[in-house]
Amino acid sequence: MWRYGGSIMVSIFICCSGIVFNTCSKGISSMVEKRLYGKLHDGTEVYEYILKNSKGAEARLITYGATVTLLKVPDRNGVLSDVVFGYDSLQGYLEDKSFFGVTVGRYGNRINKGSFVLDGKKYQLTINDGENHLHGGHKGFSKVVWNATIVDDTAGPSVAMTYVSPDGDEGYPGTVTIKVTFTLTNDNALRIVYEGTTDKPTVLNPTHHSYFNLSGSFTKPITDHIMKIDADSITEIDQRLIPTGKLVSVENTPFDFRKPVLIGSRINEQHQQLLYGRGYDHNWVLKNYNGTVRKVVEVYEPTSGRVLEVWTDQPGIQFYAGNFLNGTAKGKGVAYEHRTGFCLEPQCFPDSPNHPHFPSTVLRPGQIYKQTTIYKFTTRE
Repeated sequence: MWRYGGSIMVSIFICCSGIVFNTCSKGISSMVEKRLYGKLHDGTEVYEYILKNSKGAEARLITYGATVTLLKVPDRNGVLSDVVFGYDSLQGYLEDKSFFGVTVGRYGNRINKGSFVLDGKKYQLTINDGENHLHGGHKGFSKVVWNATIVDDTAGPSVAMTYVSPDGDEGYPGTVTIKVTFTLTNDNALRIVYEGTTDKPTVLNPTHHSYFNLSGSFTKPITDHIMKIDADSITEIDQRLIPTGKLVSVENTPFDFRKPVLIGSRINEQHQQLLYGRGYDHNWVLKNYNGTVRKVVEVYEPTSGRVLEVWTDQPGIQFYAGNFLNGTAKGKGVAYEHRTGFCLEPQCFPDSPNHPHFPSTVLRPGQIYKQTTIYKFTTRE
């Protein structure tokens, strides 16, 4: 069956593994394949979507947690390798405690003691990180099954995932409807666009949680990657990894990535903030925040030549250097060891609901939450 929409031509056919959608726009061919990935214990089906762009890059997503399970991009010689952590089956994601590749929500990062006051009313969220609330709670957005649809997009193969979080979910007020659209663009970028609405005042701060290693080998440490972050300050944390409310300068500290620096060059310094996080696990206050998408981070891996650029419209980004990885999580033929993957999570600041001078995460009825994050891959000699 052929379907025409604007300048896009779509062919749909059934193969032994599932349904394949071939799209062609202006002579550029790409593909989305849908197939059954597994079933939950109650029989709920989880689907996998395989996105391939016109250059051969590939992304795989599953509807459980709106999760990116694989992302293959070329090195400087054109060799495609997977650059994100993942498991070998659905069971791994069901048991996952590290948030590999998931969509995090309703609130990315930590909320102090899991409570906040909104419009004079105190809300108590679930506690799942010591005495704090982390990444949406016990289930949040990452431990539920989303609905998914193929999207026509001239930029490349695209899938939209939607979920309705009921009023009181994990303690949050309001029924929130969230849509996250993943597009593997034909210039080798993974574009993630979020949209959300609510029927009651609430807070919303989703993010993406892939663990990256650009070398093409998940056994190599990420401390040899070279990173630049466009930020003059971080949000200071206490020993519980909760912001104190202070923004502290990166000047003359291990947190100064304003020029390209080896991730591992200062990660073990006896700096109080590094001791609290057991390494980098902090929110950088990004420059030039005005609600528009701009480039905020660049990471270069010298042996492969891969470059990751992060573009976002958010005010902050959490850089986590895999400090708590210890080899217990396994997948793709390896055990994920200490500092073999890093996360770059564009978002509002952690614990913003409890710090009025931080950018607001409040969403009210009639408003539409919007966020765009782009992970773009290039190479360098």
